[in-house]
Amino acid sequence: MKQKLLEKVKELVEGRMQTSFEAMEAAKNSANEEGKSSAGDKYETARAMGQLDREMNGRMYEQARQERLSLDKIDTEAIFKKISFGALAETTMGYFFVSIGAGIVDLNGTKFMVISQEAPVGQLILGKTTGELFEFRGKTHKILSVC
Repeated sequence: MKQKLLEKVKELVEGRMQTSFEAMEAAKNSANEEGKSSAGDKYETARAMGQLDREMNGRMYEQARQERLSLDKIDTEAIFKKISFGALAETTMGYFFVSIGAGIVDLNGTKFMVISQEAPVGQLILGKTTGELFEFRGKTHKILSVC
């Protein structure tokens, strides 16, 4: 199950990378086209805006690329006794896959919260083992299993 979940998360990240790359290229092309049809201050403003869009999308692409590299480090065959990067934990609150912050991923009708170690709930469950308790938003939850 963890292997399929990891593959789905990788697909999501690759989709973000593709979208960011395409938006970066579109912004670059738009800025270049604007230069051909404008004059004066309008030309400079349009080129500056295009450059800002390109840089923003470039940062988003690089972030997604770094997340993809992090995902490549996960060994789905590894057996975890404590929750850490790459672990899948079942809790009374639901399933958590500690990797990158990707939100909720549905896999065959089961919802998994894909979280980073830095997420608030990630910080609470990090290092915990089966049977331990954690409190989140005023409620106590239990770690049911870690794999």
